[in-house]
Amino acid sequence: MTKPSTTALDHMHQTLQSYEGFAREYDKLVDPHRPPHIQKALRRLVEVLPPGGRVLEIGSGPGRDADVLESLGLAVRRTDATQAFVDLMVERGKHAELLNVVTDELGGSYHGVLAMGVLIHVDRNQTDAVLRKIHTALRPGGAFLAAMREGEGETTGEYHTVCWTRERFTERLAAAGLSVSWDADSVGRDGNNWVTYLARRAP
Repeated sequence: MTKPSTTALDHMHQTLQSYEGFAREYDKLVDPHRPPHIQKALRRLVEVLPPGGRVLEIGSGPGRDADVLESLGLAVRRTDATQAFVDLMVERGKHAELLNVVTDELGGSYHGVLAMGVLIHVDRNQTDAVLRKIHTALRPGGAFLAAMREGEGETTGEYHTVCWTRERFTERLAAAGLSVSWDADSVGRDGNNWVTYLARRAP
């Protein structure tokens, strides 16, 4: 795996520090009842996994998506790279762990991996390495559900954000051995366009 550059590590540190300070406010902004387009995407994941399947969630945040998956019969390993989000989930009586998708091993093997609005914070030159880690963490035939902000370029500041066009991110998934079986457009509460991808590792 390519070692993250100093710039990539600086971007990651700044983003994580920003989330550390904003986690509880973020929790208030996230509706526990997930919007229809997210519920649809989560159900798509459930449909292709076995009952009781084991799912790794990268960047659980407050853990609302994990709540939905668990209510639908999956076993979710909740993780986040931000201690404040881990603390929030623990306060809600959930088991959660610190995990940084860029620097940590993901473990496995999982029936599914979930990363909703998370990989937008991974530097572009680290994205291929992260997707390969996700591929390795999946069982043959496993599924990866991810939501990405659509567009080009990136923003810096409190939260480093990288945008991907549908075509380019689909190519990056394919290069990592993950084939898109379904995707869908949506508009986030931030007003930005997003694409949600369901990709599979070959059986």
